[in-house]
Amino acid sequence: MKLEGQVAIVTGAAKGMGSAITRALAEEGANLTLAARQLEPLEELASNLREAGHRAQALSIDVSNEVQVQAMVEQTLDLYGGRIDVLVNVAGVTGPIETPIWEIEHDDYLAVITANIIGTFLPIKHVMPTMIEQRSGRIVNIGGTSGLRGYRFRTAYSSSKWAIRGLTRTVALEAGPYGIAVNNVVPGIVETPRMDKLCEEKARKRGWTRDEVYDEYVEETSLRSITTPEDIANAVVFAASEASRNMTGQDIIVDGGWMI
Repeated sequence: MKLEGQVAIVTGAAKGMGSAITRALAEEGANLTLAARQLEPLEELASNLREAGHRAQALSIDVSNEVQVQAMVEQTLDLYGGRIDVLVNVAGVTGPIETPIWEIEHDDYLAVITANIIGTFLPIKHVMPTMIEQRSGRIVNIGGTSGLRGYRFRTAYSSSKWAIRGLTRTVALEAGPYGIAVNNVVPGIVETPRMDKLCEEKARKRGWTRDEVYDEYVEETSLRSITTPEDIANAVVFAASEASRNMTGQDIIVDGGWMI
């Protein structure tokens, strides 16, 4: 197993991509701290993993709250013998959909920036001292293809994903001398309940059907295929393991060929 005995924290672990990533890391032998706001689905996932013979704890936290993030890191260190080998930052929000910038409320924009950027920055900040002491570690951020090009009517979300790329590259420069790699897995549209919400809201505002919006996404990909959570999980395992030994500061794009 690629991550046998390693300690991993996954934020936004309860649902969708986060759940698939968590399961993939567990199957590769990682001991896990699962973090998200909603405790019930998180506890259910952690319980399922424990029943399958894996080690997993669930913590209800807000990743934009520094006190809670610091407590998450401390509890992980206490439970797993003082190590943190992998951090995967999945937690984030979608924000306004199909909305031009002049119609976006200040508070709605700020909520996206806070969740997606601050919620990635804080876990990195608080795991770094442990990883520096270990002289090793893997940090995997979850970006988005809207951070690779402009994304009409998604100003808040696109801004946040561009910021994740800058954060990834800058931290990679700072962390590299300590043997810590920092990479950014970049999903396109992923087959999750969040995608359903996106399709439904776009359809409502355009006067389309949900299936018409979905088909438009499919037709925009080279492979005519929507990405699955498992596709993203496979990329995260790669970035978290020795298979990506000499990679850092990189965007690992998994989008069915949408960006080419």
